[in-house]
Amino acid sequence: MNRLTCIFACAALAVLPALAHAQTRGEVTNLPLPRFVSIKSNEANARRGPSLSHRIDWVYTQKNLPVEIYGEYENWRRVRDFDGAGGWIHYSLLSGVRTVLITIDQQPIYRKPDDTSPMVAILSQNVIADLEECTIDWCQIEADGHKGWAPKSAMWGVYPNEIRE
Repeated sequence: MNRLTCIFACAALAVLPALAHAQTRGEVTNLPLPRFVSIKSNEANARRGPSLSHRIDWVYTQKNLPVEIYGEYENWRRVRDFDGAGGWIHYSLLSGVRTVLITIDQQPIYRKPDDTSPMVAILSQNVIADLEECTIDWCQIEADGHKGWAPKSAMWGVYPNEIRE
């Protein structure tokens, strides 16, 4: 490869990682895709396709469960949960209120975003917590009346690079 070819080829290769991480926008809402939301009701049917005529593949029975939207079609949102299961859910059954699922059993939450800070509580695996603010490595959450900080690595429902103030 000559020098001129390398300049163009190397420049193109440098752009690829940035494009891979670029977030797209939904054609219906113009909101980022993917994005996290939560289940609004005590029962939400996840269907094979985006209409009431499609078969129900999954029924979510946990209000406030975080799910990730990764597709949109008219009034329907394609979602997946922590296990990767999901389907199409009517938008009226989803909420923009952010929650997270604790993925580590006996996860301590701390007064400050530092594991040497005093412990506020210990949460069991699969506890759903309200998401407050996030730094690069920690998020402030509230669950069962306890508010504190936990590492992002101990929860699902927030992106690794997401900052919330």
